[in-house]
Amino acid sequence: MNAEAQWDAFDPVDYVRKNYRTVLPVDAEIMSIVRTHFSDHFRGFPGLRVRGVDVGAGANLYPTFTMLPWCDEITLLDRSTPNLHYLKQQFDRHDHGWDAFWRELCLDDAYAEMADGPWERFGEVARVEQGDIFALVDRPGQWQIGTMFFVAESLSSSYEEFYEGVECFLRSLTPGAPFAAAFMEHSEGYWVGETPFPACDVGESDIRESINGYAESLRIYRVGEPGEVRPGYTSMILACGFRRTGKS
Repeated sequence: MNAEAQWDAFDPVDYVRKNYRTVLPVDAEIMSIVRTHFSDHFRGFPGLRVRGVDVGAGANLYPTFTMLPWCDEITLLDRSTPNLHYLKQQFDRHDHGWDAFWRELCLDDAYAEMADGPWERFGEVARVEQGDIFALVDRPGQWQIGTMFFVAESLSSSYEEFYEGVECFLRSLTPGAPFAAAFMEHSEGYWVGETPFPACDVGESDIRESINGYAESLRIYRVGEPGEVRPGYTSMILACGFRRTGKS
């Protein structure tokens, strides 16, 4: 269960070194889809500024980067103390390995128009907050754009907690809010440094079912190759859509 995982033993430096030292083709494909999803939406609302959230931000900055052009505030929510420390470091001592990820996003004009790059805006709008995904049940409709990358299936081996995590994320968004969520399909769990972390063995149908009741205009993408990032999963699944505007 999530409560039993050793989150304060999570090593963000090792995690970044193993997963984000370079822009892998799967990262580039995910960013291409998400930047188009968000850009196409906000093109219809010129000048609109919103509040965003990256749930389970961890030591991955590119989901936050995808929201930067439209946000006055972005909450980077995470439970792990080492991850929170890593995120806070980025305000004063940037990990410039993320610049390569920003360049991928700049293939879209909305990002390229930020001529000074991501760091000034990041410093202005990002706020790091310690919190548990399940506590979002008390914060319905708080954010107008959101991301959740490799979180709901990577916090425990429980299907109940997987479904609850997805629900809590989506309910935290206002009706009509665009979102992007990524998942490891059939993950067998993973190691960070010397510490093992759990995973829930979900497939594409589980992911679609967990989202369908809370979203509309949902699109599901299979991206990357098995084992491209690490052993022990079959594919990455990216879900892009909008928070349902009716009752859910």
